Amino acid sequence: MRGYFGIGAERIHKSMNVGSLFRSAHAFGADFMFTVDAAYTRRGGKRSDTSDAPAHVPFYSFPDIGSMILPEGCELIGIELLDEAIDLPSFRHPRQAAYILGPERGSLSPEMVEKCAYTIKIPTKFCINVGLAGAIVMYDRVKSLGKFARRPVTSGGEIEALPEHAYGGPTLRTQMDKFRTPPPILDEDDLRALENNLEEE
Repeated sequence: MRGYFGIGAERIHKSMNVGSLFRSAHAFGADFMFTVDAAYTRRGGKRSDTSDAPAHVPFYSFPDIGSMILPEGCELIGIELLDEAIDLPSFRHPRQAAYILGPERGSLSPEMVEKCAYTIKIPTKFCINVGLAGAIVMYDRVKSLGKFARRPVTSGGEIEALPEHAYGGPTLRTQMDKFRTPPPILDEDDLRALENNLEEE
């Protein structure tokens, strides 16, 4: 799957909820995780994050919105039950994205919503747990951007096999490729000089 994504939470104060979100992020192949103005400890998060996601996925802890930095070209997407938000099933995920959720019993701050390129909502009757909401959005991203066989027309129908990938011929990716050479091999004189330098040090 091309592109990358990260996921985080703003002003969240229960480490177990962050841990649950990060465990799902690790499972869905997130490229980075972050918090903004949040109370999260890795020790507290491990109570729900049994995969210890921060040991495998880069984690950033931003003290406030002004400190938040995202990769160049990465679009911030708020996940919030707002009237004007796009319904998740109708949303086209950007290839380079960072998703942000709000706190427990609260919403994304107006300042954070202002920073978002898009806001999306999961079509539920009321708010759901932060970790669960994040998992649903990540699943939708993988489902819509990944390469999977189409669903059968009827329940229990046969699943179509994915066509085999057709590889094209080699291409010259840059003008520099024609100048690429293997690294030089050290001869005996070079090795002796290197050994002498190491002994002198």
